[in-house]
Amino acid sequence: MTRITLIDPSNATGTTADQLAEIKSAFGMVPNMFKAAANSPAALASMWGSFGALGGGRLGAKLGEQIAVAIADRNNCNYCLAAHTGLGRKAGATAHEMTEAQAGRSADARTAAALQFAIKVVDNRAGIKAADVDALRAAGYDDEEVVEIIAHIALNLFTNYLNVALDVPVDFPGVKLTRAAA
Repeated sequence: MTRITLIDPSNATGTTADQLAEIKSAFGMVPNMFKAAANSPAALASMWGSFGALGGGRLGAKLGEQIAVAIADRNNCNYCLAAHTGLGRKAGATAHEMTEAQAGRSADARTAAALQFAIKVVDNRAGIKAADVDALRAAGYDDEEVVEIIAHIALNLFTNYLNVALDVPVDFPGVKLTRAAA
């Protein structure tokens, strides 16, 4: 059971109500994660704004969702794994591609480089080496895309932590975590 009140969109007011209405329009519902974040108008604005900004970024929705499932699996976040697996499928990834991304793998070398980088950043709490960034460049990423990958990592850490720490109920079709808890 959740450790925090999930804000009912029908009881929300002001900018929170407006943002929850935008979220409902985008998803056809207001996912529980946003209801939890809505306890803080600033946190909700940050989260929703980040999703919007990164959704229009250069990496594209498919890679963004692949990064999200790799990080969710590392952080044992059932909520994000379920949500982003479904969103990845809507962004054009196959079920196999999303399963592989969850494990940090891809048949596409460029995607694989981004996933391995993201996992390394998470596992090492950003304590990476110049060679790690150089590997992204060798895979064809420029500085804008490197920074955008880090922005995806940061957003997903926030959502993972929100959902895991507050035990937000999953309201997407479940996906099994593959990584044993560290």
